[in-house]
Amino acid sequence: MSTSKPKPGIRNVPAPEGVKPASPYARFIPREELGSFASWTPGTLAGDGSPPPQAGVRKAPPPEPPPPPPPDLGQQLHAARQGGYQDGYRDGLKALEQFKQSFAAQITTQLGQLVQAHGQELDALQQDMARALAVSATHLARQVVRSELDARPELVARVAQEALDTLLMSARQITVRVHPEDHPLVAQGAADVLAARGARLLADPSIARGGCLVESDIGVVDASIAARWKRAVASLGCEQAWDGDEE
Repeated sequence: MSTSKPKPGIRNVPAPEGVKPASPYARFIPREELGSFASWTPGTLAGDGSPPPQAGVRKAPPPEPPPPPPPDLGQQLHAARQGGYQDGYRDGLKALEQFKQSFAAQITTQLGQLVQAHGQELDALQQDMARALAVSATHLARQVVRSELDARPELVARVAQEALDTLLMSARQITVRVHPEDHPLVAQGAADVLAARGARLLADPSIARGGCLVESDIGVVDASIAARWKRAVASLGCEQAWDGDEE
């Protein structure tokens, strides 16, 4: 059977002789160990529980606010990207609209110049075609007239009658000049008209065949082939002479 040993306890050491034991409430507290203190008054318990302000009493400073959190770089980068995207998108739309307007104005100007140039070229081409057609028509007509004069020389009598009818009835001293080879044809075919107007018929080698020259005291009627041909081609806008070379 085991026996337990008594635990060592705290032994009270008796005070030395002649020393008065200290009271537990007589301990001295240095000032450095004291915080803020104030004397107690009976009115302290009757108020709101807060001690009245005392002169010379220092209050603890308020606690400093916590430092702000560090900025979120990812969020700032995202916001910067969004702002740049919006600015770039807006500037891009503005630049695109300006380009569209400039391009439309440029295309309109180029089309106008192209149409104007095309119209001028077309007008010039039409004029050239009309001139070429008129020249071709005059060449063909000249060949037809020459063939007709060779085939029907008696037509010169009709030419002389028309020339006499052109003169006023008051004309006097009328003379009709024709080519010598046309003289008998006119004398036979226009005898009545010559006699009615009292006109003389003369043979003149300077008059080309197929025409005549009528002279009077009030004027001259040039019914030669060259003169009549010039008036005819002038109405077509040409200046082809009767005795010009055939192309």
